[in-house]
Amino acid sequence: MSDEQLADKRTLRRSFEQAAATYDAAAALQNEVCRRMLARLDYIRLEPAAILDAGSGTGNAIGGLLRRFPGARVIALDLALAMARRARARRPRWRGLFDWRGARLAAVCGDIERLPLAGGSTDMVWSNLVLQWAHDARRAFAEMYRVLGPGGLLMFSTFGPDTLKELRAACRGADRHTHVHRFIDMHDLGDMLVACGFADPVMDMEIDTLAYADVRELMRDLKAIGARNLTRGRPETLSGKSLLARVTQGYEAFRREGRLPATFEVVYGHAWKPAPRVAADGRPIIPLKPIR
Repeated sequence: MSDEQLADKRTLRRSFEQAAATYDAAAALQNEVCRRMLARLDYIRLEPAAILDAGSGTGNAIGGLLRRFPGARVIALDLALAMARRARARRPRWRGLFDWRGARLAAVCGDIERLPLAGGSTDMVWSNLVLQWAHDARRAFAEMYRVLGPGGLLMFSTFGPDTLKELRAACRGADRHTHVHRFIDMHDLGDMLVACGFADPVMDMEIDTLAYADVRELMRDLKAIGARNLTRGRPETLSGKSLLARVTQGYEAFRREGRLPATFEVVYGHAWKPAPRVAADGRPIIPLKPIR
């Protein structure tokens, strides 16, 4: 990915700060992917004591994680302080969690590429539709590996290369600037996991298509969740009406049954941090199993 296609981190933080108040109302896809990820935990055998929600946004996963793991503590981390504050303010919607906001939930403002947590301090890292904003996804994976303890689980989702392909095609040739973020292929993400030391990575993908009346409606939704044009190669000044007209005209080629489609390629992955093979002094660790 070229530097021009990377998100500018200061602009990224500012965009999500501004979107904190509108995010929940517009995040239908993000909430649906969150529900699907929670359902996948039915097939995972794990009882984590500490869970890092890496890129928590306003905290849409917090309730589901605490219901599923009633003995766990969740650390909600987000690059935008306004998002972290909204996550911290989440209230339980069920009884029996007297200490839910105190002992069981912490909110932190931080970067997934430089996690402000001690090594081995968590048992599970959860990350829903966040990795696409990282400058270096491999570095983010390395940080997640570092903060996991042996036997810990990483579960994540992100967007793949076909995401917003219609908008990208409509913008192509409109001017010399970049207008749509580039996304990493599922297989490349799997290779990054292995390179960082994770074991038994499992990757899969599905396509979701949302429908819009016009391009402006799509743009409003993207802005409401903070997903504006955040690339370094974006125009430094506001785009003119002529550019929007060219993009609108180009997008019309995709109209079907009176609606404009917007494709989202959702990539899911999980992997484990294996137990160490050697002790701190260099001696090999040999697991012993009881004889039955």
